[in-house]
Amino acid sequence: MTARRTRYAAVTAVALSVLFAAGAVTVASADRDEAPPVPGTASADAGFARDMSVHHQQAVEMSFIVRDRTRDEEVRRLAYDIANTQANQRGMMLGWLDMWGLPKVESGTAPMTWMDMPVTGDSAPKDGALMPGMATNAQLDALRKASGKEAEVLYLKLMTAHHRGGVHMAQGCVERCRVPLQRDLAQGMVDAQESEMALMADMLRKRGATA
Repeated sequence: MTARRTRYAAVTAVALSVLFAAGAVTVASADRDEAPPVPGTASADAGFARDMSVHHQQAVEMSFIVRDRTRDEEVRRLAYDIANTQANQRGMMLGWLDMWGLPKVESGTAPMTWMDMPVTGDSAPKDGALMPGMATNAQLDALRKASGKEAEVLYLKLMTAHHRGGVHMAQGCVERCRVPLQRDLAQGMVDAQESEMALMADMLRKRGATA
């Protein structure tokens, strides 16, 4: 093969490589453009994101309260972990609602409607407890007034009930939500909160109490 033909073959090979690379980029770009459908405002994904954000916010509030009411490092460490984890998860869910262009509060829709278990009638919110497991305003006031072991026991009892309600809701999302990331987050909540409930049961036993 002459030097001229060698150069031509090399140029042709480079050109073909560029064309194949460009094609691959085009395909990859097209795949990225095919985003999953945006959930509707009445979907399980949107309902879970709204309701669990409210649920999480109270867990964060209770955890900050107890950190100021006890010097026990075990309880303070648990409260910090719960507050940090649930604040981050709440931010993710509110961010998804923003990304989907959906309201963070759906007026006229009862909590847990997306689970076909609307909180209405006899199950309607009472004294600030908007969903199952949530503490009432009176219970939060009692936590603010308690201190030491009394605050620790009350927090562990309230958070155990809170986690039970949260796990029930998260399992509902695992079964009903369509967005994979949302389902994965919900399953992670189930796993983590069930583990924390077992830990809190041990902590209560150490303090001569039960959930």
